[in-house]
Amino acid sequence: MPEHTSFLTHLVLAHMKETLAANAEALGETFVGHHAPTWHSFEPIATSLMIFVILLAVAAYVRGKLAAVDQAVVPDESLTVRTFAEVFLDYFYTLAKDVMDAERAKKYFPLIATSACFVFCANVMALLPGFPLATTSLSITLGTALVVFLVFNFWGLKENGFGYIKHLAGPVWYLAPLVFPIELISLFVRPATLALRLMLNMSVDHLLLSIFMGFLTVLVPIPVMILGCIVVLVQTLVFTLLTCIYIGLATEHEEHHH
Repeated sequence: MPEHTSFLTHLVLAHMKETLAANAEALGETFVGHHAPTWHSFEPIATSLMIFVILLAVAAYVRGKLAAVDQAVVPDESLTVRTFAEVFLDYFYTLAKDVMDAERAKKYFPLIATSACFVFCANVMALLPGFPLATTSLSITLGTALVVFLVFNFWGLKENGFGYIKHLAGPVWYLAPLVFPIELISLFVRPATLALRLMLNMSVDHLLLSIFMGFLTVLVPIPVMILGCIVVLVQTLVFTLLTCIYIGLATEHEEHHH
């Protein structure tokens, strides 16, 4: 490594190496089973289950608030759980409508909203140093990305039938031997890029926050926490935007591709 690199660069690279090694070991235990599972391997799963319970509780609370006619029409005067949920979901619903038409956005919004809520809640934990962070685990981010991958391909086949596969072969038949392998590789790389982008960004952000929170000066970690908030929002937006794009491309009817 070059001599001019800083201690922070060393720490970040070392943490990334440890994270990748831990993820590889956890995946090896899952698929090969040579080692006995440890609490460290179950920690991301336990965190994900906790997020699942929190989201269910929030959903039940907001649904109860919206059940009353007067409460459903009149917004709360201050920022509450209900108003935050409405603004949050409305933003991503508008995003989905911008990517695809309103009919498809409404039809496929449950998956889009669920992925946005899960990734956001998991990323928020990066602002709490020492707290188990689900999105630093490749098994969690890859599992989330695979759900999106399987569902949008299923919807693409359901909407377009064989035309969905035919579209991967390109516009003209004589280019199919060249275009089809490239499109197929591009299709199967999508869950890996979704998972790795989210995992690496959140791992580095959580490391930086943990380092600066360890300083004695109270004001030092504040800029890093502000940066962490931006990273949380951006990574949630990127994951959800790509989910919308993949669903929109898969479910777009064949005649619109041309």
